[in-house]
Amino acid sequence: MKNIAVLVSGGGTNLQALIDAQRSGEIKNGVISLVISSKAGVYALRRAEDAGIKTLVLPRSEYETQAGFDNDLLAALKAHYIDLVVLAGFLTILGDSVIAEYRNRIINVHPSLIPAFCGKGFYGLKVHEAALSRGVKLTGATVHLVNEEPDGGPILLQRSVEVREDDTPEALQKRVMRECEHVLLPLAVSKFCEDKIRVDGNIAALLP
Repeated sequence: MKNIAVLVSGGGTNLQALIDAQRSGEIKNGVISLVISSKAGVYALRRAEDAGIKTLVLPRSEYETQAGFDNDLLAALKAHYIDLVVLAGFLTILGDSVIAEYRNRIINVHPSLIPAFCGKGFYGLKVHEAALSRGVKLTGATVHLVNEEPDGGPILLQRSVEVREDDTPEALQKRVMRECEHVLLPLAVSKFCEDKIRVDGNIAALLP
């Protein structure tokens, strides 16, 4: 059974999707054993506590250096024997030391079809605002492994939705979450925990 840490910064809707998937047995051979937040008082922490999951707050704003934050994060992950790190709306950059220690063991969900609307500056509602401004007809979400390039790691899964003429950024965000992110993220986590992900350079394959 693999230990999973979920890193959050806000409301925790993707965390809730993972908790629900764990309860239903959708996530095989894995258990969420730790939730770490970069901010105190966010609702994601309440979701974790309600599910009986241990929580930890590492306020990024209180660290003077990236190295200090990374050291404490790594210490927490190792203390809880974490096998997989899941970024679920985590708005703090991970340093190279964390990525190196957990190479191909960090999963992120991004609310666009990478390589569209991704990288530095694209997060949360900004992604959907950009998609609507560009006039795309399809958007969606991508689950990928994390490397040193923002949103540049091997892609695991993608799923699309149609963009409607009357969409607002908020409406599009909710639909992408519900129909894409909340479907893809538990599936990718389960595949990892079942040892059904293979990586060759920047290409990832999911085994049946």
